[in-house]
Amino acid sequence: MKNFWDERYSEKEFVYGKEANVFLSEQLKLLHPGKIILPCEGEGRNAVFAAKLAWDVVAFDLSEVGKNKALQWALENKVHINYVIENASLAHFNENSADVVAFIYAHFPADIRKSIHQKAIDWLKPGGKIILEAFNPLQLNNLSGGPKELSMLYTTEILLEDFKNLEIEILENKRVELNEGNYHKGWADIIRFTAIKK
Repeated sequence: MKNFWDERYSEKEFVYGKEANVFLSEQLKLLHPGKIILPCEGEGRNAVFAAKLAWDVVAFDLSEVGKNKALQWALENKVHINYVIENASLAHFNENSADVVAFIYAHFPADIRKSIHQKAIDWLKPGGKIILEAFNPLQLNNLSGGPKELSMLYTTEILLEDFKNLEIEILENKRVELNEGNYHKGWADIIRFTAIKK
């Protein structure tokens, strides 16, 4: 997978654009800045946005190419982000250390997804929040991006199970028109989710 993402991010353009995900930006603006962990952060669009709002940003991804573009984008925006090369299934951060963990189009194979989500819960402080936007199974009918493997897409049932010990705030499936670079463009079927660690 590392080679796949290095190749994708080697394009001159930011393949998912430079603007933050709309749902994430809306959610972060409602919160007091703290520490945020951004798994699978790619070229850094969400990390830089969060840093501009004074969040203490920790981002990680498999791709060295994505990291380099993210750090350059942060430099151009005069903000600092902490970006490490890490596999989500191996990532380790201190328990009860983050105010937000945000999964923005972070799709995982079914056999590791739940354990990654459990680690994210562990990283959160009590009162901390999971923010997630991803594609749901109806996305298989669209040409606007995302995995073509059903097991990697998110359903209401998956999120209710993976985060069953959290206090759910938002859980909704929506059809939206994405405009996030060349690889997230057009009508899409997505799921949005936020939940608080008790």
